[in-house]
Amino acid sequence: MPFPLSFADDAAPSHPLHLVCPETLPDWVGGPGADWAGWLAASGFKAGLGELCLLPGKEGVAGAIVGLGTAQARARTRFGVAKSFSSLPAGTWHLAGTLSEMDAKEAALAWLLASYSFDRYRPAKAKADQPRLKLPNGVERETVLAMAEGEFLTRDLINTPASDLGPQELQEAFFALAGRFGATASAIVGDDLLAHNFPMIHAVGRASSRAPRLLDLRWGDEGPLLTLVGKGVCFDTGGLDIKPASGMLEMKKDMGGAATVMGLALMIMRLGLPLRLRVLVPAVENSISGSAMRPRDILTSRKGLTVEVNNTDAEGRLVLADALAYACEEEGATIISMATLTGAARVAVGPDLAPFFADDPSLATAIEAGAIAGFDPVWRLPFWDPYEAMIEPGIADLDNAPSGGFAGTITAALFLRRFVNTPRYAHFDIYGHVPSAAPARPKGAGGQGARAILYALPGMLGL
Repeated sequence: MPFPLSFADDAAPSHPLHLVCPETLPDWVGGPGADWAGWLAASGFKAGLGELCLLPGKEGVAGAIVGLGTAQARARTRFGVAKSFSSLPAGTWHLAGTLSEMDAKEAALAWLLASYSFDRYRPAKAKADQPRLKLPNGVERETVLAMAEGEFLTRDLINTPASDLGPQELQEAFFALAGRFGATASAIVGDDLLAHNFPMIHAVGRASSRAPRLLDLRWGDEGPLLTLVGKGVCFDTGGLDIKPASGMLEMKKDMGGAATVMGLALMIMRLGLPLRLRVLVPAVENSISGSAMRPRDILTSRKGLTVEVNNTDAEGRLVLADALAYACEEEGATIISMATLTGAARVAVGPDLAPFFADDPSLATAIEAGAIAGFDPVWRLPFWDPYEAMIEPGIADLDNAPSGGFAGTITAALFLRRFVNTPRYAHFDIYGHVPSAAPARPKGAGGQGARAILYALPGMLGL
């Protein structure tokens, strides 16, 4: 994390930061902005989304005005107001005027998220001073700080290359998170996975010199049980069905599911939500050696279902399957899995949306509402039962990579559902990567779905 996340002291002297949309700009210029009417006209300010104009005063800068853009522009660009923040001069600022609760919350979260930089390998250029923002009226301080810190943890983990973040290092980050909040954490490592009946986690990770493991965190003593399961493939060569070089370039992000559930766990624990939390992360590296699993191998899972490996590059669902079966051995849990699972999800909805699956209508409705409240877009796809036959190869119970190329995201989700024995289950097929820099989301790692789930928890769990 680049620096402690915080807002400026409420009592500190500050400059006003006026947020104005094109429709209200004439009223603002004719009212509180009358002194700058000529200046704005000369500057050509039109209140476009993220457009910034500094307002002169007798002693320098008297304030600034930022465009909110049209409703259409805001719909097309999340956190668009953040485009202006990096151009503000040093000092303390406050949002001025009347803002809706959503606009104020979006601006506050955007301010924090826009401050992120990944400087582990190339230190960022130090600035003498940074602009600071007072917490906007009506915004819950701890919630927005927790969301930003959780996102920063997710980004840091995904951005770290596999040379410095293998299964052992992911375990260290996992244990550090547990230790900070007084949670308990444990790990089952290497051949102990076989002794404890996690055969598919072991099969995927056994070819690497870095031992596979299952990480397990527990926090909270009372309330409903929420179990988060995150895919922790720290690097994916594709195994013997090796990826082309271009296909490996972003594979450090294949532990994005683990990073995202860890970020969400941080949010939950920091906010002290009244629930019992469990986090399971199968952490492996899908490598190539003489002990690698082979195409057409048949694995017997923890649940007892047999799986024909028709593509060693479809390994994420294998490690998740054992972890999900384990999660279901504890009664009463609401279970959520998150994984960078299929390229088909990107083909279907692109990099911005996180597709999710849920059979329980109340669960799905809560997640969709949470996505709006958390500025974290998701899109529901179906557990389409007629496609079940596509994941049944005949020689084994399940096929990890059905042929034909159709509905790859859905068939992967159906595969996972076979290992879950509760309707209180949702699965997210995330991307975990921002391909081009966007407001408050620099190119590189990006969390998806965590804020939507955070805001969905009251409806999902009855908090």
